[in-house]
Amino acid sequence: QVQLVESGGGLVQAGGSLRLSCVVSGRSFSSYAMGWFRQAPGKEREFVARISWSDSSTRYADSVKGRFTISRDNAKNTVYLQMNSLKPEDTAVYRCAADPTGIDGMGPEYGMRYWGKGTLVTVSS
Repeated sequence: QVQLVESGGGLVQAGGSLRLSCVVSGRSFSSYAMGWFRQAPGKEREFVARISWSDSSTRYADSVKGRFTISRDNAKNTVYLQMNSLKPEDTAVYRCAADPTGIDGMGPEYGMRYWGKGTLVTVSS
């Protein structure tokens, strides 16, 4: 059973920064594409960022492009989300997810089979 555990959330003022981490259990992390998603109260879940398994290429939602950076450390089975210039509208529960299919070039949510429980990010104005 693959488990994902997020950390790093908290309360931050607008304009501040946070770095989220997601540790993935098991030996296959390097073959997973990884993603970050978020869900604000009363809203649908939305895609934030994705990083491929093959060449660590990345893609971002327009709302976070230029402010957030996704990265991975295969030696530590960890994916990160560096969030800068945070805005109150970034307030949400952030969840990481893993895609074990090995297929790149599909939609941002493609293949996301394993999910963490999430970490809350609150940005005050």
